[in-house]
Amino acid sequence: MSKVRELLEDKGTEVWSVAPTDSVYDALALMAEKNIGAVVVMDQGRMSGILSERDFTREVVLEGRDASDTQVGSIMSSPPVCVGLDQTVEECMALMTDKRVRHLPVLEDNQLVGLVSIGDVVKATIAEQKFTIEQLERYITS
Repeated sequence: MSKVRELLEDKGTEVWSVAPTDSVYDALALMAEKNIGAVVVMDQGRMSGILSERDFTREVVLEGRDASDTQVGSIMSSPPVCVGLDQTVEECMALMTDKRVRHLPVLEDNQLVGLVSIGDVVKATIAEQKFTIEQLERYITS
C-alpha cells in the first residue's frame, strides 16, 4: 500500500502559495499559469488555509463578487485538512471523500512539505491495482 511519502517522491514537493491579502484574481492567475487546482495560503511563514477553484466558484462567482477586489483570506478554506508522510493512499482517499476536498497539504513536524491532489491519489490507486492484477495473472498462469 503506497504512502504519501512515495507519492511525493514521484511527483515532487513543490507547492505554490499565496498570501491571505493577495487578490483572488492573482491567485487564479497563478493557478492557471501552473495548471493547478489549488494553492496553499501562507501567512508569515505559516499555512493558514487553502484556496481551490471550488472556493472561487462558490464564494466569488455565485456571490457576484469581483475577484480583483476579493482577498484570498476571505474565501479560503481554513483550517485545511492535512495529512502526514506516513499516511496511506487509501487513508487519503477516505479523508478526501469524507471531508469533500480534492487537495491535501502534507505536513512533517508541522511544516508544509508537499501537496497531494485527488488526481495523485487516483493515479496511485490505479497503479496499485494494475500491479495486483499483474501479480494475480502471473500466479494463475504459472
